[in-house]
Amino acid sequence: MNREQFIDEITKLNIQISDYQIELLDKFYNLLIEWNQKINLTRITEKKDVYLKHFYDSLTITKVIDLKSVKTLCDVGTGAGFPGIILKIVYPNLNVTLVDALQKRVNYLNEIIKELDLENIKAVHVRGEDLKEKYDVVTSRAVANIEKLVVYTMHLVKNNGVMIAMKGNIDQEITEEVKRKIEKKYKIEEINRFQLPIEQSNRSLIVIKNK
Repeated sequence: MNREQFIDEITKLNIQISDYQIELLDKFYNLLIEWNQKINLTRITEKKDVYLKHFYDSLTITKVIDLKSVKTLCDVGTGAGFPGIILKIVYPNLNVTLVDALQKRVNYLNEIIKELDLENIKAVHVRGEDLKEKYDVVTSRAVANIEKLVVYTMHLVKNNGVMIAMKGNIDQEITEEVKRKIEKKYKIEEINRFQLPIEQSNRSLIVIKNK
């Protein structure tokens, strides 16, 4: 996915992006590759692949929520900063907390925040289940199966807020029995299945509301 394809595809997601935001994404890419030589962040390193499988993929969350009206967002198990840093760059209105259990990744994330001059975003070294704060939206991308993820994250979601799990193919994972278990306490608002452009790989967004 080149720059023009990226802009074209996110426009289809109703995302308008400025030249400055594109510059930030490019800078983030360069920093990611630089840091990836020091610590293991991603196996995906080709620019066209990073833009598709990390940058665009992070923004697909907008298929199920309007982030322009969201104040606080927590990205649990953020890893290299996906989707949290991408969402912060494109939606500067967000107050973002990045959560990761590995200190060296948190050090990297704080360096990225500083280098990109981002405000109202922090990275914290903690397991999601040990965090005490509450957020409007909690995200988690390719972290754990949905049953475990609910345990790790739903205590962070404000009343009437949502947790959005970003996943690949979930047919094996979200069975009717699993749905019933989740819905004893929460509400599965939406399961949005789609394919990434260009490579047509399967993706799913599971929206769970703290009712």
